[in-house]
Amino acid sequence: MSIEIGFYKKYTSSAVKHFWVTRDSATKKNKEEGKADQGNRGAVTAGKNMDGFLELIKKTVESNGLEASCVLTDGRTNLTLPGFFRPTKNWDVLVIDGENLIAVIEFKSQVGSFGNNFNNRCEEALGSATDFNVAFREKVFGKNFKPYLGYLMLVESNPKSVAPVRCSSPHFSVLEEFEGTSYIERYQIFCEKLVREGLYDNAALICSDYETGLKGKYTEPNEFNSVKNLISGLAAAVSAYVASK
Repeated sequence: MSIEIGFYKKYTSSAVKHFWVTRDSATKKNKEEGKADQGNRGAVTAGKNMDGFLELIKKTVESNGLEASCVLTDGRTNLTLPGFFRPTKNWDVLVIDGENLIAVIEFKSQVGSFGNNFNNRCEEALGSATDFNVAFREKVFGKNFKPYLGYLMLVESNPKSVAPVRCSSPHFSVLEEFEGTSYIERYQIFCEKLVREGLYDNAALICSDYETGLKGKYTEPNEFNSVKNLISGLAAAVSAYVASK
């Protein structure tokens, strides 16, 4: 396994900068084309915001013994895997060598609209992982070892995402760890539980704001859900596969 000190920080910083620059460009383009009313949605649907993280995945895979061609990052059909509860799902990154599925990684982000979208993001991640894990159990991906499953979430850091949010549950009490938490803290709890409950092998959470994000600045709420852990896990999975060939 090979992960150099500072390796992931360099590429993560570049990816964060790419995220904000791409969003900014999409927003400006919409305004120029008279689509300003689309607001935040226009930047989201540009579809390339998280592409900066692809380079980090490729370099990690290459550094641990596989060709770059094993990392699939584009083409809707090219990134499709069969499911168990549904026919197929499109993922963001697949690492495949021949007929061997080695790793699958999903990228997500949230900028604004926290109240509307937090639960949606949680439901997406839970559903995707559940479907994937059962599909593996049922040998949908063949009879090889369990593929590495990773999740990376980028959340905007702003006054609305760092302020405590009231919990409303009229019939039963919410879990104590959610009381008085902000949306970023809820994402932190969520990502930690995704891993501890065995749904994902690693789930990274990074936070960034527009002003400093354009300079590649970001923070990580905790080490357990860090990009370093996500990439180290991927490196270990690729190394183990290469050693088994």
